[in-house]
Amino acid sequence: MTTHGPVMPVWSCGGCDLPWPCPTRRRELRAEYAGAPVSLALYLGAYLVQASEDMPWAPAGALHRRFVGWTREAGPQGR
Repeated sequence: MTTHGPVMPVWSCGGCDLPWPCPTRRRELRAEYAGAPVSLALYLGAYLVQASEDMPWAPAGALHRRFVGWTREAGPQGR
């Protein structure tokens, strides 16, 4: 169980107060969903929808990069 869960409706991290998903949670999610990148993107896509409802003032592109965009970046192993 992680302490780096989202604090809604501000979408900050409950563990470190950075914007969620924070770097720690991203590492945890990469490990949890290793070998299942589509499942990770779907999981985070659901959070993206919730966050866009909570933060209608936030640019859609910024929210997409924050919640889903990073999942396609090379991981520590250089995928």
